[in-house]
Amino acid sequence: MSKENSRAQGLIFAELVTIMNKLRRPGGCPWDREQTMESLRKYIIEEAYELVEAISDGKIKDIIEESGDLLLQPVFISEIAQEAGLFSIDDVITSINEKLIRRHPHVFGDISVKDSEGVVKNWEKIKRSEKSQEGNNTGFSSVLSGVPDQIPALLKSLRIQEKAANVGFDWPKNDTLSVLDKIEEEIKELRAEIIEKDYVKIEEELGDLFFALVNLSRHLDVDPEIALHKASSKFVHRFNQIEKMIENQQKSWDDYTLDELDEMWNIAKTI
Repeated sequence: MSKENSRAQGLIFAELVTIMNKLRRPGGCPWDREQTMESLRKYIIEEAYELVEAISDGKIKDIIEESGDLLLQPVFISEIAQEAGLFSIDDVITSINEKLIRRHPHVFGDISVKDSEGVVKNWEKIKRSEKSQEGNNTGFSSVLSGVPDQIPALLKSLRIQEKAANVGFDWPKNDTLSVLDKIEEEIKELRAEIIEKDYVKIEEELGDLFFALVNLSRHLDVDPEIALHKASSKFVHRFNQIEKMIENQQKSWDDYTLDELDEMWNIAKTI
């Protein structure tokens, strides 16, 4: 990137910070002035999902717009923090700059890695070292630390499994049969608790089954969140086809038996 382009980007970003500052100042926007870090939490999650959806749809205009909406959130938070004398957007950018350099010694240092898998393992190793140093002051630091509690359960399971795998706690690579055996084991245990009608154990075993299924998706290099989203979208499409059939026949759901609805489902699968 040329110095001119870098300078132009800096000016554009500075304009965003200036706009946010004006919105928060007396005489600015009442809504923006009322917001706190806590109140912005739901918008951060919402904007992240909207960007993910835009990327999935492949619409460049929407990706640009949603990227901007997501970028606004750390700028907004930093403005609130600066007003309280906590930190500024400069501190945020400096922090990520230093982290990127520190965790990419194969680019900015003299460490060699063979592939992206090596990059991930080295990243986690450096991260564990950093957390361990922090733990010297705060207590125990786990290999599994750093996974937010608030992220979706499937993604949380995936991140936990990845971290465990990075230290060798995993089935051998491409050994999907062992993972499938584990899934079958969890199904048997769930079936047993269903027969016993132990609802506390049913919840526990169902959770174990979900966890094992996420493990399978990881070994197959399939993102479980994306796979489940696609399955949900497929169900919605087929269900909508059944709704249209019922509407075209000017009937209601109560007019059909389950077998008839199942037959309509099979038809919907072909549409």
